[in-house]
Amino acid sequence: MSTVSRRQGLTPRQLTRTGERLSFVYLERCLVHRDANAITAQDAEGTTHIPSATIGTLLLGPGTRVTHQAMSVLGETGAAVCWVGERGVRYYASGRALSRSSTLMEAQARQWANPRSRLAVAREMYRLRFPNEDPAGLTRHELLGREGRRVKECYRAQATRTGVAWRGRRYVPGDFSSGDAVNQAVTAAAQCMYGIAHAVVTSLGCSPALGFVHSGHELSFVLDIADLYKTEIGIPLAFDVAAQDEEDVGPRTRRALRDRINATSLLNRCVDDIKRLLLPEAADAADRDVVTLQSDGGHQVASGINYDGPDDYGDELW
Repeated sequence: MSTVSRRQGLTPRQLTRTGERLSFVYLERCLVHRDANAITAQDAEGTTHIPSATIGTLLLGPGTRVTHQAMSVLGETGAAVCWVGERGVRYYASGRALSRSSTLMEAQARQWANPRSRLAVAREMYRLRFPNEDPAGLTRHELLGREGRRVKECYRAQATRTGVAWRGRRYVPGDFSSGDAVNQAVTAAAQCMYGIAHAVVTSLGCSPALGFVHSGHELSFVLDIADLYKTEIGIPLAFDVAAQDEEDVGPRTRRALRDRINATSLLNRCVDDIKRLLLPEAADAADRDVVTLQSDGGHQVASGINYDGPDDYGDELW
């Protein structure tokens, strides 16, 4: 077998796209190592091989040890890595993004920095959530008012559909069990959607903090993206789970949401929606693996060239 240092690194064209990967793989109390282009998870029950190119985000829980070689192959295949608490309840640290391009990040920064374009993106987000309404010309306060009304209507409609009693949204941060079954299901679905949105946002190289509806938090953009699917997927699924049984609502909601995500190809849709919001006219440009230099007038020129002109040593920088 060739050594790790002699293995050729994978190019972006060889990598599995974000929407085609597993949203996350959670490991705990095991040794994470490398075998060719797969990672292995070894514990008392044996060794499991996981193709690294199929992982969107690897969640390392308590008791995990990871080798340098394992981190190397995860970096080559563009998998994000997060160190988390038991069952992913706490977030401690993370690794690199899946994308090697800064195109989406730069587009996000441009759209966010201009108040007019920031409002335009917020309106487009509302249009994605409620396609039967036209938010053109609405102020931010009017958008918030309409969004609040539509969410209330969604809660009432799902309560009528499932026969689950709805007494309003009740959630005490840090006290999951304080709410009734349907509130617990709504909370569990929301938390799952935040994690999924976070994985996609970071894997595309976007900033989780630069939000267009939410603001002032390190996950503002994550909350924006997760909310796109709240009334269509999250809330109806939560009422379905609560209508079935009031026991073990949290775990059953997470499993049901996992199945719904796979059935609806939500990861693909989430990727496409982010690209459409930030780069409506050139979404495919976000997949490029190109390094350029900034010149005057907003122009970009090729890198790897000394623009002082050629000399005896050639005109390349390296």
